[in-house]
Amino acid sequence: MSLDLTTVVGLVAGLLTTISLVPQVRKIWRSRSAKDISFKMFAAFSTGVALWLAYGVLQQELPMILWNAVSLVLALAILGMKLKFR
Repeated sequence: MSLDLTTVVGLVAGLLTTISLVPQVRKIWRSRSAKDISFKMFAAFSTGVALWLAYGVLQQELPMILWNAVSLVLALAILGMKLKFR
């Protein structure tokens, strides 16, 4: 499988935007506090990411599928911890 420039750009962009969620997940998990996290914002964000994932599947675009799936897991983890660590 050869990757064209467009796919490489998509993979790198997705990686960077997805890993931006990791420090927030780690901070919430370590502190056991999500009081400063907006539930509504992450609910809207998760919905948007789920729709981007669906779009990526429909378009059969690997970068969109891969990174939106990972982003959705991370965003849902944040939402779950928001509920758990009230």
